[in-house]
Amino acid sequence: MPPSQSREPYDGSSRKLVLALDVGTTFSGISYAILDPGEVPKILTVTSYPGQTSTGGDSKIPSVMYYDDEGVVQAVGQEAENLAESGEAEEMEWIRVQWRLCLRPKMLNAPRIADDLLSRLPVFKTIIDVFADFLSYLFTCAKDYIRTAHAAGDALLRSLEGNIDFVMGHPNGWGGLQQQRMRKAAVEAGLVPDMKAAEDRIQFVTEGEASLYYCLENGLSSDAIKPDNKIMIVDAGGGTIDLSSYRITKAKPIKVEEVAIPGCRVHGSVFVNERATAFLFEKLKGSIYDDPQDIDNIVRSFEKTVKRRFKASNETVHIRFGSRNDNDPEYGISKGIMKLTGNEVSQFFNPSVDAIVDAVQEQRRQEGDIKLQTIFFVGGFAANDYLFSKLRGELAGTGIEISRPNGYTNKAVADGALVFYMDHVVCTRVARTMYGTKTSVAYDPNQWEHKMRSHSIFSWPSGRKALPHAYTLMVIKGSKINTEEEYVSDLFREAIDPDTIIYGLESEAVVAYSGASTYPQWTDVEPESYHTLCTIRADVSQAVQCLKPMLGPRRQIYYRFDFKIVLKFGLTELKAYTAWTENVSSRLVYRPR
Repeated sequence: MPPSQSREPYDGSSRKLVLALDVGTTFSGISYAILDPGEVPKILTVTSYPGQTSTGGDSKIPSVMYYDDEGVVQAVGQEAENLAESGEAEEMEWIRVQWRLCLRPKMLNAPRIADDLLSRLPVFKTIIDVFADFLSYLFTCAKDYIRTAHAAGDALLRSLEGNIDFVMGHPNGWGGLQQQRMRKAAVEAGLVPDMKAAEDRIQFVTEGEASLYYCLENGLSSDAIKPDNKIMIVDAGGGTIDLSSYRITKAKPIKVEEVAIPGCRVHGSVFVNERATAFLFEKLKGSIYDDPQDIDNIVRSFEKTVKRRFKASNETVHIRFGSRNDNDPEYGISKGIMKLTGNEVSQFFNPSVDAIVDAVQEQRRQEGDIKLQTIFFVGGFAANDYLFSKLRGELAGTGIEISRPNGYTNKAVADGALVFYMDHVVCTRVARTMYGTKTSVAYDPNQWEHKMRSHSIFSWPSGRKALPHAYTLMVIKGSKINTEEEYVSDLFREAIDPDTIIYGLESEAVVAYSGASTYPQWTDVEPESYHTLCTIRADVSQAVQCLKPMLGPRRQIYYRFDFKIVLKFGLTELKAYTAWTENVSSRLVYRPR
């Protein structure tokens, strides 16, 4: 059954507001829930934003901002697009910013557009500053909507002040660094007062998993929700294509496990526009329309009409961009309409189709004995019929059913993020990478690799021989991670001076390995493949000062401190802790990062 049918009443002691902010590459939206003690929460959507003229508004706004040359925000969202269409933004020489891809990890294989976008940020503005400006705008829009859509809205918001949680979706390929930058932007935007509050009140969910929750909430077919059925979510958005695969482990209440490392391809709908732009520059070269502004005008018209309804490569496409006085038959332009063949337009979409098919096949190679039955295609880009039909054609004969859930697929991430906040149905995930720590290891003369490294032997204060540059592996890439389980590495530090131990444990790091080895052991092999995910800062001074002195081989005094690094993957965000025994008791003291 969908999570909503088994959702329990909110058991908190006071009213709370939860805002789900879907900041997309092309469009953004907000869903929210007011949690009242004893009542079952309902998912609501902000459907009205400044600058919208359609009746009832819309559930999304363009992820666009205009800045003046001093870096001051002049217009955001639909109001920004309105000023672009009227020509006022160009007349004022404001800087247009579409920036979300700039946050991507450098390791993601992205087309050059993302690097080009970096140069378009306003002077003196970092990507965190720009993100903060946009988050501040969304927060204001959410409060204004709640204020007018609910009875006694002002009083309602006052009662919720300081008791607002946030959920933010992000592409599958983003990780801890991007989440931390988003938290900093949230603090700068005034969503929360400081980083401590950001840690407590902001959660993150991948867009793939949020889309799973959306599909579950909106009623997947009963045939799909059966134990051992395998489903894949393909979330096709403006910047990225996110793929996540799951197996249903229990139907009532529903529980699922992730069965493959989530996929992410930077081949969303914005790249259709980029390919269209490149094609038109070449096609119209030498015409009176080869000016960049004219090309941008044609592409904007293409985006609003043809891009959304294009269906097949055998249809002729007409892009209305000008007046009846715009004529250039040599270049296929008549009475303000440019004519293109379906084959020409299909080339704008095909690289994205190829990227999706390749990513689907990569997910399937990880699927094991249970075969994939169903793909649910969601996201704004998924609404395009050509993309949908091509994906069906490419996977024909595989026995996989491909469908688009009912409802507004461009609301999938915002609504799904709220369901994620309230109903955790994913009980097992797959490790995205190798997780471990950098340390030293006791020298073992019986191991060949140790003998090869004998030139770097050193002695711990206890007199035992050791080797530097070791990697203690805690979680293997591709392994299943139970969301309730803790993953522990037992470590120790020896030193002549207790203060050395204290200072060393103030910056213990969790390190990821991204190389090709299936069992990495040494950090000086492929050193570029080791990346610090987070630093755990722990105050162990009280415990260390209570350590009993020990005698080394030359009767020198030294101290030994035993501790643990603990990893937990309860939600989609890694949590890391240091744990140790204090006051000679069995109680473990946890200190979060």
